Amino acid sequence: MATIYEERYNYHPEDFKKYDTERIRKEFLVEKLMDAGNIRLVYSIIERFIVGGAVPLNESLKLEPIDLLKAEYFCQRREVGIINVAGTGSVEVDGVVFKMNFKDALYIGKGSKEVIFQSDDAANPARFYINSAPAHKEYPVKHVSPGQANKLYLGSLQTSNERTINQLLINTVVDTCQLQMGMTELKPGSVWNTMPPHLHSRRNEVYFYFNVPEGQAICHFMGQPQETRHIWMQNEQAVISPNWSIHSAAGTSNYNFIWGMAGENLDYSDMDPVKPTELK
Repeated sequence: MATIYEERYNYHPEDFKKYDTERIRKEFLVEKLMDAGNIRLVYSIIERFIVGGAVPLNESLKLEPIDLLKAEYFCQRREVGIINVAGTGSVEVDGVVFKMNFKDALYIGKGSKEVIFQSDDAANPARFYINSAPAHKEYPVKHVSPGQANKLYLGSLQTSNERTINQLLINTVVDTCQLQMGMTELKPGSVWNTMPPHLHSRRNEVYFYFNVPEGQAICHFMGQPQETRHIWMQNEQAVISPNWSIHSAAGTSNYNFIWGMAGENLDYSDMDPVKPTELK
């Protein structure tokens, strides 16, 4: 078992205009999160947000503090959100085991000292997607199944964006400091997510795409509304969106994605909408 991590920095929108395809992918795309037998983490200076993945096989994986945290244990000053995107498994938090089925979520509050990931079957392992943000207060650990999520039904087949938003780890479902997570599922025949797009002036957002059918791809759009760029993405990849950037995508098929946010408040509707006709 190994914990593999890297650090990403902050970016000015004026500098971003000069980035070519290679630079955009290097700075914002997280190409590999799910690594069999390991934990992979990316520490972003933006909101001090961590995005990661854990894929336990025959042996369990423990969430250890990386050097950048300067902490005795991972959650000493942090909260964590986890969503399982594959086979069944469990997450043990300070001796309490939480069964994690496909699309189940778990919130882990600040002060939790030991977090251990396990798979039920190494041949069909759990794949735990991880988000983490700094926390100022301790809140209890809470398991949330898709059936317990607050659901929003948006878009239509006529505009190719019919989708269900599952609000899993947000303040109307779980007490958190600043972390919010949820999962959006596109209906067959729909390919656009977060369309019309928007900005979050007071928080960042990270998207993780999964259930992308084999041979299909996602074209993720980012940048300021008047200066957009795109990144072609594959299954189980993530992308970082600064507060000045839109975050929207179209796929060559329908797919699912997990959104995670951290920032100044917990108001889900705190967003600055952008009309499709305003995009350039």
